[in-house]
Amino acid sequence: MSLPMVLPRYPRLRRGLQELALILTLYVAYTSSRMFASNAMTPALHRANELLHLEELMGLHWERPINKVFEQFELLGLFGSYWYATAHYVVTAVVLIWLYRLGSGRYVPARRALVIATLLALAIYLLAPTAPPRFLEGYVDILNLHAADGWWGADASAPRGVGQLTNELAAFPSLHAGWALWVAIVVQRNAVRPWVRVLGWAHCLVTAVVIVGTGNHWIVDAIVGWMVIGAGFLLADRVWHWEQARKMPQKGHVPEGCSQVG
Repeated sequence: MSLPMVLPRYPRLRRGLQELALILTLYVAYTSSRMFASNAMTPALHRANELLHLEELMGLHWERPINKVFEQFELLGLFGSYWYATAHYVVTAVVLIWLYRLGSGRYVPARRALVIATLLALAIYLLAPTAPPRFLEGYVDILNLHAADGWWGADASAPRGVGQLTNELAAFPSLHAGWALWVAIVVQRNAVRPWVRVLGWAHCLVTAVVIVGTGNHWIVDAIVGWMVIGAGFLLADRVWHWEQARKMPQKGHVPEGCSQVG
């Protein structure tokens, strides 16, 4: 029996495949769009130094000592490299599947928040390409240091041989940090067991440390990544509540076919 004949008989399978196609399409479009951002190094380095100056004023310039720890302890550097190259995609995908199984009331607002935040981050990438710390003197590219032990090459976390398909200046804001916060928030909202909620926040914290320690993001990158996720949830929640309000019968409205009793 062909797939077009099977899908109408299994609406849940059909919806699942539609959601999968939507997420994959958005991811491909997002990844491809980042390549249109400018790869001019001089203005990207200038923006990076501006971020560094801002962090110094705020007392947040912690990248160098954290990066040094990841360089000195080989196992930590290797762990950070695998985490950076893997958890961002795998954990987010697993949580999306879990939410989908919980039902549309929990899945749809969360998925919308993720999409809105990702599009906001893409707009910033296109407007302000920024060099990550590993492009500045005094910082070590930890993933490049351990490239022989993984599947990534010298081009951020891109698989070896396809580095030309990524834009290494799409670092501000950090969606590694943003997506990790998204995971923590949706797990906090939907998980029953307290230890599961703790795991969600632990994932967010570890990711924030790893992206800085590996030399791939500034601390401000993480903060702004969290901010776009916050904006995504704010907008998605408002749309969801508006939709639910529209579905509720208005006060005093009598459904068709019924009569009021005086």
